[in-house]
Amino acid sequence: MKLNPEEFKKSIGGEEAIAHMDHEQRADALETYMADRLDAAVTAKAEKKLPTVADLEALIDTRGYRRGVGNLFLHARSNKRPDEDTTGYTVKRLPKMPANPTLRDFFNLRFNPAAHLLQSARLARRQGASEEVVLACLLHDAGNSMMRTEHGYWGAQLIEPYVSEKVAFAVRYHQALRFFPDPSVNYEYPIAYFQTFGSDYVPPPHIQAAHQYARNHKWYMEARLVTLNDLYSFDPDVEVCVDEFEDIIGRHFRQPEEGLGFDGSPASHMWRTIINPDAPL
Repeated sequence: MKLNPEEFKKSIGGEEAIAHMDHEQRADALETYMADRLDAAVTAKAEKKLPTVADLEALIDTRGYRRGVGNLFLHARSNKRPDEDTTGYTVKRLPKMPANPTLRDFFNLRFNPAAHLLQSARLARRQGASEEVVLACLLHDAGNSMMRTEHGYWGAQLIEPYVSEKVAFAVRYHQALRFFPDPSVNYEYPIAYFQTFGSDYVPPPHIQAAHQYARNHKWYMEARLVTLNDLYSFDPDVEVCVDEFEDIIGRHFRQPEEGLGFDGSPASHMWRTIINPDAPL
């Protein structure tokens, strides 16, 4: 979504108001402005024509990709039919990872969308969330690098050897909780989901069961706070560096000396897969 500078300035009181803001206040104002514009655009589109589950299922055999695949492995426009022009749709060569890669290296060189994770974690921190919740927000969609489908479970398994049980729980169950409003913390069903899943979508039984389990668990609020601080869109003009969370990572993420992927943990193969998704076998 493109920024209209004049419209943005007007929305916050003009040049005079901007002159009295510090850098952080201007960044917050811009983030709020872009989020409001996107919400309005999504709402307008939703009111115009929302797809049904059947509409979306009908599109399955029109795509050259499957929507559940991890975005590190396949771009939504990369698999084209042989008779189509594939110019501009080739994958890029990934930069090499260090011999003993750290979580920071994965954020800088592999995780996508890292900006989304970083902004979610920053929001949680500003809202006064615990350090474990901030870390869960920082890692909640890490599983998307490999697989979108059941990404909460993939993400939890990926980080489980290196974080507390509470953090892994929050990452695992945020997936199910996203679909269920909680008025007690002002969490509503995301408007964008009407477009993604269909206007008449009903979560499958295992998601409903996971929601009920998490709802009655002692760590329910940790998982719920991940959904509350999740950003279903993010401002491309706001940059957050993983270094901002170096202290939290240092206290709550057990970084193996051998490097992620080479420490023999039950999740090592997953980290190695992310390191080299171009390996043929």
